[in-house]
Amino acid sequence: MALVRRGFANRWIVRAGAAGALALTFGYVPYHLYARSGFARYLELEGDLQDMQRGNAGLRADIARLTREAYALKNDPRAVEQVARHELGWVRPGDLVLDLQEGGK
Repeated sequence: MALVRRGFANRWIVRAGAAGALALTFGYVPYHLYARSGFARYLELEGDLQDMQRGNAGLRADIARLTREAYALKNDPRAVEQVARHELGWVRPGDLVLDLQEGGK
């Protein structure tokens, strides 16, 4: 009877070892092959490409806006006046300037 149980236990140990080896073969090994392969690098570069394309689209929109502004500043005196008034703080003769800041700089 002890001999039968010992063979039974050995069989289960061998089966457990074989199951562990199969799990290692089908889980761990492909992961390391994939991680070192060119496919993983391809996916990373594909993501970088999409990020750059989104950034380029934003830059194209900025270029279009700045082109419109430059055209307006060259051809529209009202645009020049608006920039002079809002960004430079210039006023026309006869304008009334109210300084509402505390301390009256």
